[in-house]
Amino acid sequence: MRYFIKLAYNGTPYHGWQYQPNAVSVQEILNNALSVILNTEINAMGAGRTDTGVHAREMFAHFDYEQTIDSQKLVHKLNSYLPKDIAIYDIISVANEAHCRFDATKRTYQYHINTVKDVFLDRQSWFLKQKLDIGLMNQASQILFNHINFQCFSKVNTDVNTFDCTIFEAEWQEKGSNLVFTISANRFLRNMVRAIVGTMVNVGMNKISLEDFENIIKSKSRDKAGTSVPAHGLYLTKIVYPYLE
Repeated sequence: MRYFIKLAYNGTPYHGWQYQPNAVSVQEILNNALSVILNTEINAMGAGRTDTGVHAREMFAHFDYEQTIDSQKLVHKLNSYLPKDIAIYDIISVANEAHCRFDATKRTYQYHINTVKDVFLDRQSWFLKQKLDIGLMNQASQILFNHINFQCFSKVNTDVNTFDCTIFEAEWQEKGSNLVFTISANRFLRNMVRAIVGTMVNVGMNKISLEDFENIIKSKSRDKAGTSVPAHGLYLTKIVYPYLE
């Protein structure tokens, strides 16, 4: 039987979601907890990869287990066993062919910038004291909807069949001293959101124009886009599946 597991984590102490032989990952910690509690080896597959230091307010993984699971009891046991920076919200029985990565129809990320130094946001938001033109950055957000190929915002030498992504939402919001960029798409390339934000920050600082921003996308060259902003300001916030609506 196949089960989806809905979870969240603070990515600060982890080297991303995916298992790594020489570093601690969220996937490793979760697999270990499931294996101990269910008394059999469990290998959970994640809905995607988050990089070192990136957070997830909503993440999904799936795993197979031969017996029927009492979801409430397993959620309670996992939350008691797991470290305080990983939380389990739900265990959901799904069809055996359901796949948490390939079946997702929409993913949403948020990037947080703090314009005033705040010691409580040190690892949860990027502190940037320079003044940004949010109006210009939102105009740049609208340009994203004119394109589907975002190779310029992808890590180089990444193993993908296509650089095409469909953007559903892209908007900056100003909340006091906090700036939040929300972006939704059917899929994301590795490092894509952090590279988009880095390039938009250049727009907001008037280092590049809106025309430059669009030309960067058309160039398909990572070298022309802005630098990747720090990982600790990035959150995976929502994953949508047609059968979990």
